[in-house]
Amino acid sequence: MKREELLNKEIEHIDIKSFDSTEIINAFSKMAFQAKNLARSAHILEKMTENKDCSIILCLAGSIFSAGLKKVVYDMVKHNMVDAIVSTGAIIVDQEFFEALGFKHYQGTPFIDDEMLRKQNIDRIYDTYIDEDELRVCDMTIAEIADSLEPRPYSSREFIVAMGKYLLDNGAKVKDSVVLESYKKGVPIFVPAFSDCSAGFGLVYHQNAKGSKPKVTIDSAKDFLELTKIKIASKDTGLFMIGGGVPKNFAQDIPVAADILGKEVNMHKYAIQITVADERDGALSGSTLKEAHSWGKVESGNEQMVYAEATVAMPLIVSYAYHRGGGKSEEKIDSMIS
Repeated sequence: MKREELLNKEIEHIDIKSFDSTEIINAFSKMAFQAKNLARSAHILEKMTENKDCSIILCLAGSIFSAGLKKVVYDMVKHNMVDAIVSTGAIIVDQEFFEALGFKHYQGTPFIDDEMLRKQNIDRIYDTYIDEDELRVCDMTIAEIADSLEPRPYSSREFIVAMGKYLLDNGAKVKDSVVLESYKKGVPIFVPAFSDCSAGFGLVYHQNAKGSKPKVTIDSAKDFLELTKIKIASKDTGLFMIGGGVPKNFAQDIPVAADILGKEVNMHKYAIQITVADERDGALSGSTLKEAHSWGKVESGNEQMVYAEATVAMPLIVSYAYHRGGGKSEEKIDSMIS
């Protein structure tokens, strides 16, 4: 197959404003298994958005923006349903910033010759295709941003602010950029493993070009401290976690970090996790929120695991909270970080 045949059916992002999941969530609540768990998680998210003293931290892992969930997060930012984001680098850079530069993700199939894709510079994420040549442009844009900054250590949040400013100054090619909207609204985005994505390639290029001269570096400990300051300054906090991995652990850990700093804080009052990972191997992504209570991270009573795939579960949960009046005041939490 030719390149243009493979890259011809764009992924379209689902719009939670276009449908109201209240009816199906109410029906799920009267069922069992994951239907009931999903309904309970929707009710917990509603509680988070109703609690004006709660800082909501959205944690993102997996290739969810490339699969069509970007607009869900954009609407959460736009309508004040989230106060901070903790994400993998791939979601924020390779998928979100990538699309803001004007590039697309495409529907494909896992039943294909991957050597044929490689020869045509097409990358595959299960049944999604990405143009590798366009990803290289994204890499080099990150290097360009790094070259423009004062050479010093930055938290990933600070660097992503610079990415938002770049999109504002140069004109984002889409109307629903999470990075740009978060920049405009002062919603901090943290990517603890920032170099593990296109940002890493761009920063490698930047640092190699600088040689022995001063250069931009990323300080992940500064990320941890900044997010911990948000926890310290918040009366309540709630976690809405899509997938697991580093973002989950990073956000769950901040009550413990606050305690190490000698600050008395509550555990996270609310917590939802959507995952397909299994807890039985002891790995982080499948570890339960009940288990997190033993570490002093998550309170009992308003926590829910949902064992479902994110592209199915997340739109239903967020649509419910949105149509139930989710969203808070315009007050944001930038001042908590300084």
